[in-house]
Amino acid sequence: MATEQPMQMAMVGLGRMGANIVRRLMRDGHRCVVYDKNKEASSALEADGAIAATSLEDLAGRFESPRAVWLMLPAAITQTTLDQLVAYLEPGDVVIDGGNSFYRDDITRAHQLAEHGLHFVDCGTSGGIWGLERGYSLMIGGEDAIVRRLDAIFKSIAPGAEGAEATQGRTRMDGTAPQGYLHCGPNGAGHFVKMVHNGIEYGMMAAIAEGLTIIKHANAGTLPRVADAETSPLRDPGAYAYDIDVAEVAEVWRRGSVISSWLIDLTAEALARSPELAEFSGRVSDSGEGRWTVQAAIDESVPAPVISAALWQRYESRGEGEFTAKILSAMRSGFGGHEEKSR
Repeated sequence: MATEQPMQMAMVGLGRMGANIVRRLMRDGHRCVVYDKNKEASSALEADGAIAATSLEDLAGRFESPRAVWLMLPAAITQTTLDQLVAYLEPGDVVIDGGNSFYRDDITRAHQLAEHGLHFVDCGTSGGIWGLERGYSLMIGGEDAIVRRLDAIFKSIAPGAEGAEATQGRTRMDGTAPQGYLHCGPNGAGHFVKMVHNGIEYGMMAAIAEGLTIIKHANAGTLPRVADAETSPLRDPGAYAYDIDVAEVAEVWRRGSVISSWLIDLTAEALARSPELAEFSGRVSDSGEGRWTVQAAIDESVPAPVISAALWQRYESRGEGEFTAKILSAMRSGFGGHEEKSR
C-alpha cells in the first residue's frame, strides 16, 4: 500500500540489503536515487524505477535539500565514504548509516556532521536477505525532530504491525515498536541496540548448533572407541546408542516448540537440502558486533558468559586457537610424556 507521504531518499551501497531496502521504498511510492561502485547493481535498480547516479556528487545533485542519504556499507569504508559525501551536501541534509557501525563512531560522526549543519542518524537494520518481503527491523538513534522527519521512510522499510502477532498484555498504545521500528535515543543508541541484538544472535546460533551436534553424536556408544591412556572412556555406551535424524529434529522443533524461531526455520531448511552440510567448511566470521557487545558488558560490569563463549567459538572455528592447542599438547608431553593422537 502506497504511503501517504512519499519522500525522496538516496541509497549508497546496493548489496544484499541496500538494494532491497530501495525496492521496499519504491513500492510505497518514494523517489529513490541510488549509487554503487558496481554499475550493474545500480543498473538493476534503475530498471525497477530508481534513478542511478554515477558518483556521490552526481547523487547529491539528483534531488534538492533537505536530502536524506542512506549509507549501507561495510563498517570499514563507511567513514571514508562519509568524508567524501559531506562535500556535496547542504545544511539541513541528513545522513543515515544503516550498516553495522560501532555505536561510538556514530557519536563522533554526528559531531562531525553538525559542524557542517548536517544531521546524522544511525539505524541498526536487521532482516538479512529476507527483508524485501518480511521487512526490516529498525533500531534508530538521532535527534527527535530529524527522526520524525524520516518517519515515512522508516515505516515503509519496517515490517508493519502484520509482521508479528500483537503482544498479549501490551497496554502502551503509542510508539512505533509494534510497526517494527524504534527510535531508541540520541546518536549511537540505534547501533548500540543493534550491537546487542547481534551479540544475542551469536549466542542463540551457537546454542542451536551445539544442541543439534550433541544429538548428531548420540550414537557415540555404537562406534569403535580406542582403549588407551589418551582416550577418556565412555562410562555407559548403551546410553548413547541413538541414530537420530538431525534434520527431522530441526523440523519438529519448528512446530510448536518453545525454541521455534526463524533461526530454527533456516537451520531446518539447510539440513533438508544437505543433511551433512558438506558445502560448508565451518569457518564462522564475526563482523564486530559480538566483540563490541562483550566490551560493553565489561564496561558495564554485566556478566555475559553466553555471548562471550559464542564469540570465542567463532574465533576457534577459524583456527585462531590452533597455537593454544599446540601449547596444551606441548605441556602434556612435557609433564606426562603424552603423545598426540591423529584422531
